[in-house]
This record gives sequence, C-alpha cells and structure tokens, in this order.
Amino acid sequence: MKYSVYIIKRKIENIIIFPFIVIGRLIALLKPLKKEYELFYFFPFYHIGGAEKVHYQIAAVTNKGNGIIFFTRKSLNNLYYKQFEDTGCTLVDVSKYTDNKFLYFNNLVYRGIISQYIHAQKKKPLVFNGQCNFGYKISPWINKDIPQIELIHSLCSFSYIRIPFIEYYYKTVMISKKRIEDHLELYAQYHIPVYYNQRIEFILNGITLPETTKQTINNNGTLQVLYVGRDTEEKRVHLIAMVAKAIKENNYDAEFIFMGEVKNAIPVELYAYCTFLGNQNDEEKINNIYMEADVLLMLSTTEGFPMAIMEAMARGLAVVSTDVGEIPYHVQDNKNGFLIRNPYDDNYVLNQAIITISTIINKREPLELFRLNNIEHAQTYFGLDRFAKSYNQLFAEAKKHYA
Repeated sequence: MKYSVYIIKRKIENIIIFPFIVIGRLIALLKPLKKEYELFYFFPFYHIGGAEKVHYQIAAVTNKGNGIIFFTRKSLNNLYYKQFEDTGCTLVDVSKYTDNKFLYFNNLVYRGIISQYIHAQKKKPLVFNGQCNFGYKISPWINKDIPQIELIHSLCSFSYIRIPFIEYYYKTVMISKKRIEDHLELYAQYHIPVYYNQRIEFILNGITLPETTKQTINNNGTLQVLYVGRDTEEKRVHLIAMVAKAIKENNYDAEFIFMGEVKNAIPVELYAYCTFLGNQNDEEKINNIYMEADVLLMLSTTEGFPMAIMEAMARGLAVVSTDVGEIPYHVQDNKNGFLIRNPYDDNYVLNQAIITISTIINKREPLELFRLNNIEHAQTYFGLDRFAKSYNQLFAEAKKHYA
C-alpha cells in the first residue's frame, strides 16, 4: 500500500472518530490537569525490558521537574515502575481505558482528553512518543504548532503503524544506523516523500558505566555464558538452551545462565542444562551477575542494539551474537567477540554457536584482549553523558523550531 493510501485511510478514520475526540475534550475541560507540564511522554509499559529502560533513561535526562508520563498498555509487572518514579515525572497509567479492545471507544475518547490536556498548557509543551501505538493515534489531534518527537527502537510493526503519522513528527530518533538504512528502504518502497528522510536522527542508547569492571579472566574452571533479555520469538532463547545441552553432552565445563523470565520459551527437557535467574531489577545484583560471567550469548533474528550488549561490554565480557541490527558496528570477530553470519537459518546459527563456545572453552587467552577492547569501546561510546546531551539538544532544537 502506497503512502498516499495510508493518508486517505487515516483521514477517513479521523472523520469517524471525531465525535469521540469532542467528547474527550469536553471531559478534559471539566476535569483539567492539576498542574502545568512542559513535557508529555507516551510509553506503552513500565514492566522490565530493554526498551522500557531506555524510556525511563530518556525521561530522567530530559525532565526538569515538569514532565508527565502516560502509560497506555497493561504492563506485565511493575519492576521498572520505581525507575520511572525516580525520573521526577508525574506517572499516569491509562491502560485500563486505552488497552481494552472490548471498550475501544474509551481509547478514542482519551485521544480527545489528553490532546486537550496538551493544548491547555500555558507554555507550549513538547510531546515525546516512545514507540507507543496510542502516541501515534493521538498525534493528528495535537495542534501542529506543538513539537512532537518519536523514538523507534528497531524495524518492527511500529515501522508500519507510524507511516500515516510521519508528517506530525519534527524528528524520528533511531538507535541503529542499520535500522536507519532499513527504514529508508521502507520509505522508498511505500513512496514516502523523500523530505521525511531528513527528519531521522541517530542517537545511540546510553548506559550508566560501571565503577568497576572485570579485572581478570579466569582461564580455568567453569565458563560462565550469560543470556539477558526477554523470551520473545525473535530472541530464539531455545537455541541457547540447545547450545547448553550440546556443550554439556560434549563434557565441556560451562554454565549457561539466563537473566530474564524465559522459561516459557524453552522446552522443559532442556531445563536441566540451564540456570534460570528470572527477572532482576536490583542494579547491584545485576552488576554482580554480569561481573561473574565471561561471555554474553545472543542469537536473535533481529535487534536494534540491545542494552544487554552495552552493559556486558562495559564490564568486559566477550560477546557472541548473530550479526543483526547495530551489533556488527560494535562487535568484531577476534577483537571483542564473535559474530554469527546467516542469522535466519536456525540450524546454522545453532551449529556455529556450539562451535564458537567450544572454541572459547578450549582457548580462553583471547578473552583478555576482548575484555580490554570492550571496556575501552564502552567508555568511548556508551556513556549516559553523551546520551543526555544528544536528547537535551534535540528537545531544545525542537522547542526553538516551534517557538
């Protein structure tokens, strides 16, 4: 479907839902916000996850005491809620209204309510959408003299959801140069006007660099192989469990550790080869888990640039990963880890991962070089200072442009 068709479809939908917008705006006039805000953030969740971590970091470095966050989807847990609280933003969970398909009219009404909240601010606010469906659906109802900025983590369903709403965003932040290339190809495929290409801005995610890093590599004993992340299909966590089984059956001394709630993605018969730590939100404990590990293993079919890789590199772990997304820009064979090519062939990826981990166990000397290179790389590129400066500069430019 061409871009022009998306626009026609959106305009027809807007005509249909306009009465709900009016109702919502009347409700907002009768029950306004209790204070003024200059930053409106739209995020889907506050449960634990890489994207959610990026979202609370963005709020933390840009909020100056006048930000409000709307959570629009039902979160699976509340493990990052405190981190969002610590940003100093007002937190509002509207998911019971905006994430109920049986009472979908509430979602439509809330587009009117929140857009009216935005319009009612005495000082023109800025709107930030962190890959949030509701954030896109509300964007046409926000006055065009109010700056809107979006964040896209990867090439995913949101890459298509956002197409009818591109015109409303001053800038599109992407965290991966590879994903920028992918989106430019998508733009061409859907005949999206080329001037929107210039609205894409690259800002690499950032992390809090650890005060201490891995000081030595244990060339003897059990090799600690770590996976960090979700259990979603693209992560192929079951392949990592299969690697663990093969390594154990070949009598290699290695422990495969999974940080994150991933059991549902792994066959029960493979549990015996895995150490499950579940979700963790204690920063000190997370740091200790990384520090005790030797290798981070990720076998995803698609990625932007995982926070887990940044956190592992900053602590001196070697990285073994499929060459997807931004990862090949930071991980190089025999320099700081190993890349597995042909990432979409499960059997090939499985066999290469087994070979690579076996090679590391038999010859651990390169891990010392990987440790030094990864720590240096992380300190050069991954710090929160650069991250904070980039977002604050972008927000300032947007406010100036719409002044």
